[in-house]
Amino acid sequence: MTRRVAFFGSPAFAVPVLDAIRAEHEVVLVVAQPDKPVGRGLRLTPPPVAAHAAELGLPLQQPARLRGNSEFAAQLQASGAEVAVTCAYGKILPAALLQLPRYGFLNTHTSLLPRYRGAAPIQWALIRGEQVSGTTIMQTDPGMDTGPILLQEALDIPPDWTAPELADALQQQAARLIVAALAQLDTLTPTPQDEQQATLAPLLEKRDGEVRWHESAQAVYNRYRGVYSWPQSSGRIGGQRLTLRQMQLAAGQGAPGEVLAADAQGVLVACGEGAVRLLTVQPDSRRPMPAADWWRGSGLALGERFELTQG
Repeated sequence: MTRRVAFFGSPAFAVPVLDAIRAEHEVVLVVAQPDKPVGRGLRLTPPPVAAHAAELGLPLQQPARLRGNSEFAAQLQASGAEVAVTCAYGKILPAALLQLPRYGFLNTHTSLLPRYRGAAPIQWALIRGEQVSGTTIMQTDPGMDTGPILLQEALDIPPDWTAPELADALQQQAARLIVAALAQLDTLTPTPQDEQQATLAPLLEKRDGEVRWHESAQAVYNRYRGVYSWPQSSGRIGGQRLTLRQMQLAAGQGAPGEVLAADAQGVLVACGEGAVRLLTVQPDSRRPMPAADWWRGSGLALGERFELTQG
């Protein structure tokens, strides 16, 4: 059965989900965050979902706020949407809005709820070394990802995937699952979340990229995988800050942060247990370069240590 759907989403991640819904249902309204200044010129730029909706000629709204916005509530109601779908929209939905569509709001969340509630479930799953993630289609309630589960599917995480690779796989899974959920709206049974199993996945901060050299090499590598897109792994040595663009697990032992070896393969750095090999680094205000090239010009000696960061 074809449904009349209002779609709430903003980043590029949500575009294929919108397209998957359009292929099976009628999208009567697209809602995205307002345009924002981007780049050195601070040019006002629409979020990817808004730009895509405009290209397709879909009805588009970009309200600056939702709470107390009676004009937008009237627009949503006038759209005739039977159900609304949110995918990385980026704003909390007020309770009054959730009640307007007949079937309420469905949210596509990229974790196996109740684990990793919040804005960065993909990143924190990798940082915590999870081997399995997945997608949850939930009925949205006024809480932070606390609504009952409608559909859920697991996804194995290969050990070398970074955040963009996991996001790509979950994007495809989310697109498929939300279409399945819309086809079963009248028969899905909501399952309450187990609050005792809940964990949080807050927005990343700049400091989340700082390498904790006292941790195991696996933990250092997992953090690198999770912060790969932003803020990226970073460390300080010899008074210089480096962005650690590429690294791999390696054999080695020494004091945490100690440079154990440097050769054409890269720069070997000890962790609390084991070591990682830096492959590509980027000194502040310079371009990325092979770690071996950086080391040759750094003036540093083997045995010197990266500054330790506690977190």
